[in-house]
Order: sequence, then C-alpha cells, then structure tokens
Amino acid sequence: MSMNTPLSQAKRAWARAEYAASRRSRHLWGRHSGVRLSDFAGGTSLGGRCRELAGRSVLLVANDQLAAALALIELDGVASRIILGPVDPSADQLHSIMRAGCVDAIVSTGQQSSPGGSGAALHVLCDVSIRPADEPCDGDLTTEWVLLSSGTSSGTPKLVIHTLATLIAPLRHGNDLDDGVVWGTFYDIRRYGGLQIFLRALMGGGSMVFSDHGEIISDCVARLQQRGVTHISGTPSHWRRLMMSGAANALAPRYVRLSGEIADQPILDTLQSTYRSSRIVHAFASTEAGVVFEVTDGLAGFPADFVGVRENVEVRIDNSSLCVRSGSTALRYLGEGQAPLVRADGFVDTGDMVERCGERYRFLGRRNGVMNIGGMKVHPEEIEAVINSHPWVAMSSVQARKNPIIGAVVAAEVVLRSEQPIVPGSNIEEEILSLCRQILPPHKVPATLRVVPSLRIAEAGKLSRSDA
Repeated sequence: MSMNTPLSQAKRAWARAEYAASRRSRHLWGRHSGVRLSDFAGGTSLGGRCRELAGRSVLLVANDQLAAALALIELDGVASRIILGPVDPSADQLHSIMRAGCVDAIVSTGQQSSPGGSGAALHVLCDVSIRPADEPCDGDLTTEWVLLSSGTSSGTPKLVIHTLATLIAPLRHGNDLDDGVVWGTFYDIRRYGGLQIFLRALMGGGSMVFSDHGEIISDCVARLQQRGVTHISGTPSHWRRLMMSGAANALAPRYVRLSGEIADQPILDTLQSTYRSSRIVHAFASTEAGVVFEVTDGLAGFPADFVGVRENVEVRIDNSSLCVRSGSTALRYLGEGQAPLVRADGFVDTGDMVERCGERYRFLGRRNGVMNIGGMKVHPEEIEAVINSHPWVAMSSVQARKNPIIGAVVAAEVVLRSEQPIVPGSNIEEEILSLCRQILPPHKVPATLRVVPSLRIAEAGKLSRSDA
C-alpha cells in the first residue's frame, strides 16, 4: 500500500483553492485588518521582492499571523525552504534555527528589524495587505515547510520538515467548495495544529479569522462573532480558558474541534452542553505524524477498531505507544545529529501512551511526561481528568513535587469555575481531594492541592508543565 501523496496532487489542490478565491468573496482577517484572497491573483505582500527569495532557505519570523499567512501563500513553490519561526525567539533559539536550516534570508513584519546578529544575506518585509505586483512570482519548487515540534518551548528547537503535499494529505476536498465556512482558531498558525486549520480554510473554500499573540480572549471572541465564524479549533486548554472567560455563549459555531492535548470527558461534556447544535470533534495529530484520526462520538479516547488501516492511515500500538504510518507523516528532522523521525518499518512512534478498556482505547499521557511517584509511574493527565470532573473545577495542572522520603509526591493546582455556586463553609480543596480518593489509587492522590487564579498556557496552546 502506498502511503505517499504525490506533489502534483498538492499543487492541484493549491491551484483549485486559488481558483475558488478568484471567484468568491473570501477573506483572511487579522486583529486589525483583513484581505480578500482574490487580490492575490496579481498582488504581493512582500513588496514585490518575492523573486529575490527564489531558491532560498527563508526564516519567517513575522509577529502577525495574517502577515505570516500571506507570506506562506506567496513563498510556497518559490523558496526552497520556509522555516516557521516562533513569535519571539531567544537569541540562542534563533542562532540554532538559522544554523540548522542554512538560512540565507529572513522575512519579518515592518514592526520588526532583522534579528540582530542573524548573519542572513537578505531581509525582506512582509505586510498585512496585498498590493499590485509589477509581475507575477510563480515557482514550481517542492518547498520544505519546517515547523517547530509542538514539544519545543525553549533551548535548542526540534525542526520538522513537511511539504505542502504532506500537510494537506489529511484534508478531504469535496467536489463543491463551501464558501459559507468561516474558520477561527485559538492556535498560532506557525504550529502544526494552527497550520492545519489555515490550510483547511484555504483548500476548503472558506475564510478565516486569526487569533493574535497576547490578545485578551474576550476581544478575540468579539472578532470571531463579528465575522460570523462557523468552525472553531483549539486545544482543550484553549477551550477551558474560553469557558472561564464568560464569553463562550457569544459564539454559536456549527463545528467545534479539539486537538493537541488529551480531550477528557469533562471538557467534551462541557462543550456539548454549551454548543448543543454543534458538531464536536476531537482529533489526534502530531507535528511528526500528521493528522491520524478524528473522533466524533463525543467520548474520550478512541474506538478500538481505529487500530489497523483506515483511509490511508495505519495505526498500531507498540508497547502501549500509539504508532502511525501515513501520507501526512513529516519527512525528517532538520539538522545534524538528529535521530530518524520515521522507523525502519515506516512508522512514527508518537510517544503517546494508550490503554485498552473494552472496545475503546484511552489516552494516558506522553511517555516523556510520566512522573515517578514512590517508584511507580504516574501520568499527570489521568489525575487531571479526575480533578476536572469535579463541578467546581474549570481546569487543573498536576506535577511531581520533590519529597525527601519517597522522592516525589503528586502536587495539583486548580482553577475554579467562577459561575459555580459554592456552599458557605465548604472546604473546596478537601472536596476535590475526596473525589480523587474515591477514584484513584493512593499513590496518585495529590499530596497537596492549591487553588490558583490561572494556569500558564505554552505558546503551542498546551498546558505548561514543570516539576514543583
């Protein structure tokens, strides 16, 4: 069975999307401005300097998602490589990325100067608008799209190479493009999850509203509402923050999508009760493996019959780890000394641990995120799911805290629901711990539980974890 998507298929899909844009009123909206996609037929967001970037390895560090999106559209097929840099890279990150990617050009927004000491031979500004171009800048290169792995937060980044073909391989294109769809996402499109939604909007014939780094969630929701968003995507942590914001009811999407973290039953139930007319979907995907499957039955985990070959994706479980082979798998890691991304048998070991319970698999957590509590392995996500099921809890975070006697104990931080009535005199912490004692074995029950006003969400949209 062939697991490869030919580049010609990707280019046909891209051309089809461009044709749809020329015939319909489709838009991309940022925080402060928007563009009509049809203007790209004879326009440029790179100041007419696209030809100077032909065949180059380009680092894209635009701090505006709309500007980044326009640059991606213009550079694909022209640049030999596009590296989607983080929003605010440290000097060490920048140096590491440029060295690994052999970067010889940087594209950034007008508010940014060329990163200091970058050593790039060329610096081009991208804009949040499209202006007429003197001449078209077309190319037929197989451009490498390089993304930071979702687990990267600091230090030396892990760079993952895709092409447009691997990125759009999971997307289904019907005979009729739907110009009534307006996508919104809380993701950053420079990460795999957000980039998938951007490409869904482009290839599916819809429009899209971008979030903005550091934007207050209620302001983002107001923009989504203003543009009539129909489809929204985010991590479970994104959705929990939306529920806590008090702005969730301002939206009435037809389609709600979760990915990037384990979608436990409490968040799925909350979304279904909030958006009763919406289709709730949680997807499993990773930067390396691509989109693997979508679960539409409203239940956490996934059916056991997903293991095997389905729709050109093969899934198997090796030593409790979910492994994948498909046409959306990345090509390799970028840089010297990297371990192979794909095993000799063609599978990617995602490192996501699962356990079969009857006719369903449930996600346990990441292999590299397991805690050692008294010599026993504990996944923080399992404990968080129990804590999150308490009616007072909006979201939680579990870490290992050092202990001089047994090495480590479980410590939990909890954010409470603001709208939940609390009985006077009740001990909230003890109520939550009591629930944990009823469900979890003793070594998994938190030794400490602390109520906090908020929890930190990493740039990739996931709950930020650190040892206590």
